[in-house]
Amino acid sequence: METTPLQSVPVNVYRTPEVVTVAAPMPGLGAEDIAVVVTTEGRLVLEGRLRGALKDVKTVLVDEWSAGPYCREVELPEAVDGEAATLTYGNGVLVVALPVATRTRPAHLRLEPLAPTRGRRVPRGIPRTRRHAPSRARRG
Repeated sequence: METTPLQSVPVNVYRTPEVVTVAAPMPGLGAEDIAVVVTTEGRLVLEGRLRGALKDVKTVLVDEWSAGPYCREVELPEAVDGEAATLTYGNGVLVVALPVATRTRPAHLRLEPLAPTRGRRVPRGIPRTRRHAPSRARRG
């Protein structure tokens, strides 16, 4: 049985006074295939399992890229609250928004599937206006 090698994904890391945001392209996964871990040592671990869609149903003619498996570990620039993180996954990009904290609170996080290739995780008890998703500039 042939195994697909683990792929490291590039990341963008942004910071505001309140939030550290990490964005990583992880195309071809379902929300249930993605896991995010914030460690006590202040590291963020992103993992994506390989999907088996159409496995053994097709003949591969050209195989230049694959949808996972992915893994990336990132040292966070400062302490964050992992339990209060907001995760979104859409268009093949995982975005993790982590509120800045006085000390790192570790967490094991999963996305809640919204559609076959979309998911989110919003911490419970946080009002919609205070959720830590990146804001978008309005055109007007």
